[in-house]
Amino acid sequence: MRTVEATDRVELVFSLLDADGNGTLEAEDFELLARRVSAVAPESDDAAKSALLHSCRRYWQTLVTELDTHGNGQVSREEFTACVLSPERFEATIDEFAVTLAALGAPAGDGLVTRPLFMTLMIAIGFERSRIDALFDAFDPDDSDRIPEAIWAEGIRDYYRPEKAGIPGDQLTGGARP
Repeated sequence: MRTVEATDRVELVFSLLDADGNGTLEAEDFELLARRVSAVAPESDDAAKSALLHSCRRYWQTLVTELDTHGNGQVSREEFTACVLSPERFEATIDEFAVTLAALGAPAGDGLVTRPLFMTLMIAIGFERSRIDALFDAFDPDDSDRIPEAIWAEGIRDYYRPEKAGIPGDQLTGGARP
């Protein structure tokens, strides 16, 4: 069963991915996402940046393969919502994206993501600063203000789960419920 929170989360992601604001997603939107995020992760190695680019391309390929019924190389908001809220169609793609994005947040190889780098990466995606802070806090950072890379990756996976509500990712939409 799809929750209101899940629909809000997906609406937000669509708006952030639609880089030119034309109401559809195209391959270039995903290339731009990978370039913007990689550009703000100078301490990450080329392999991590390449993995993110690959995962963004796979994200696009999954969408266009599953949903581009007109063969025009575009995915509408309605098509996107239908796909990403269908875990059986999209789970492996989201998993790869989650792992590669979270890995950019832990360039030291210690599996820990600092708040400043988390903020920088999420701002590059397009999320609001105050909402990003609330999300980081919801991941329960340690005394050094770091979160485990694996916790962030799991949070990304949960973000796309249609049955989830009351998750840390709801902080990004303002839909978090007490």
